Order: sequence, then C-alpha cells, then structure tokens
Amino acid sequence: MENHIIKLEELQKEYSGTKVLKNIDLKVKKNEFLTLLGPSGCGKTTTLRIIGGFELPTKGNVYFDGDKINDVPPYKRQINTVFQKYALFPHMNIFENIAFGLKIKKISQKEIKQKVSRMLRLVGLEGYENREINSLSGGQQQRIAIARALVNEPQVLLLDEPLGALDLKLRKEMQIELKSMQREVGITFIYVTHDQEEALTMSDTIVVMDKGKIQQKGTPVDIYNEPENRFVAKFIGESNIIEGVMIEDYLVEFCGKKFKCVDKGFLNNQEVDVVIRPEDIKLVSVSEGMLKGIVTSVIFKGVHYEMIIKEGEREWLVHNTLKKDVGSKLGILFNPEDIHVMNKERN
Repeated sequence: MENHIIKLEELQKEYSGTKVLKNIDLKVKKNEFLTLLGPSGCGKTTTLRIIGGFELPTKGNVYFDGDKINDVPPYKRQINTVFQKYALFPHMNIFENIAFGLKIKKISQKEIKQKVSRMLRLVGLEGYENREINSLSGGQQQRIAIARALVNEPQVLLLDEPLGALDLKLRKEMQIELKSMQREVGITFIYVTHDQEEALTMSDTIVVMDKGKIQQKGTPVDIYNEPENRFVAKFIGESNIIEGVMIEDYLVEFCGKKFKCVDKGFLNNQEVDVVIRPEDIKLVSVSEGMLKGIVTSVIFKGVHYEMIIKEGEREWLVHNTLKKDVGSKLGILFNPEDIHVMNKERN
C-alpha cells in the first residue's frame, strides 16, 4: 500500500490565460518534511494553496490519503496552513488564539485546556496563556501561529514562508525548532521558501521549481551534489558551470582538456554542462595544477576566502580557508568525483 498522504496528478493552473503551473506530478509521504523551493513566481505558493483548498486547479487532481479532494473546501480538509502573516487575533490572548479552532469543534473546556497546554510546552511558551498578542516578539507570534495550527491535529501542515518576517539569527533558531516540532508531532509538513539554506537545513525532501515546473526532487544531499540541470546547480549554492563534451563514459572534455569523472550514461561526444562547486577546487602550484590561472579577487567571508581565479577567458569561483594574494599565479586541481556532468539545457 502506498505511504503517500498527498498526491498531485498533472496539476495545471492558469490565471487570465497564463499558465503558472504546468503538469505538476508530486507525491508527499506521511510524516515527511517536504519543501517547495524556487524563485518568486515559480508556482510554489500556488501549489501550496491548491493543496490547502484556497485555489482550484485549472486541470489535474489533488488526492489526500487516496481520496480525490479537488472540491473539498479548506475547512473540511485535514490540512492546516501557517502563512507568513500570522493572522493572529489581537483582541484575544494567547490561550484564546490557540483554542479558537477547538472551540468551533465544540470540544470540552477540560480537553481544550489540556491540548493548549501541550502546544505551549511544544513551542516553548509555557506560562504565556494570558499574555496579549501585541506583547510578543515576531518569533513568539510565529510560534503561536504554529501552535494554533497544530492544536487541531491536522494530518498535514502547510507553511508558506512562515519565517520570512524574522531576522536572520531568529530565523536560523526557528528552522531548528520547526524541524524538531515536526519530528515530535509526527505529521507531514509541506513548506514553501525561496531560501536555499533554509531548505537544505530543514527538509527530508526538496522539490525545486521554476516557471511552473518541477526541475528536480530529491534529498538535500542529492539536490546539492547531483543537480540535474543548470538551473538547479545555480539556484542551490554557488557553482562553476562550464560547457563541455562527454567523450565517453567516465571521460569529459572542457577548457580544452580531457578529465576523468564518475559520470556515465551519456552519448559519446554529447554536449553537456559541467558543474564544479567552489569548495571542491584545490589551489596548488602552477606545475601541479590541471589548469592554471591568476588570482583577480579575494573577499573574506568569515569561514573561508572567496576568490576569483582567471584562467584564459574563464573565471573560476573558489572557496578556500587559506588566503592567496591578488596577482598570484596558481594551479587549479579537482578530483574526478568533484566533476558533475549534467544534460545541457535546451531553449
């Protein structure tokens, strides 16, 4: 039996004749933390809103636990949503905000108190029951919004850039908190963000989207180390992307030289894109290098130096903990496993 709680089948969405979603097929497992990642306008929030029932698909189907739910209104779905704007009720205290959905369900006062207390413990705000919403920080308000959604015990929680309004330090703390909460309550989280680091930190699975299409789905490690195309390689982390030719299995040519690699399954002499991450490049003496170049820029980034090495007409981005002086002549070295070969994108 399938262990998927959400299934999207050939999902399409049009606004005024413009397609914003183009045949989205996606399965989300029970208890998975899945992130929809992509730039503004890629279709990630529209996908989330269709799952939540706030938008109807132009074509295609949405399934929940095997049942088609296209026409089921949001309040009848076992799905809750936390938006970037938390939409808390300012005239209610914290207890009343969290208990709101339970009161509508006509649950007993005793059970409401137990459930709200458990949620406050979970989000680290025990003893805050009688505080006013406006007395809370942004991070605390965000926790209350999550508690209000979780107290209804949905099977799926949708989160639309909920950390977007927080400062960087608090945002990083809340990333860890959210992942911890998801593990503890054991429900499916579907999370929307345009922040690559956030997606890599929190997710079991990342779905990279662009122009209404899924570009790649995989674990954070796979998405980073094995990007399927130039867009994914550029969007996730920093990359050196070079045009090349796959001579044969395990042998690729770029920058006028042939290099051993670990990739196979391409046509002989197929045009490809090659990606090498800046942290995988070693700087050595000119005589030891596979390629040679001159340092044209050095910027200190805290944990490493970011350098530009000009090799012929090409500029290589390199991250290294050892500083090299501008004007230095150096060799560039990388291992076969540091070379990742991708199919060339077609326009």
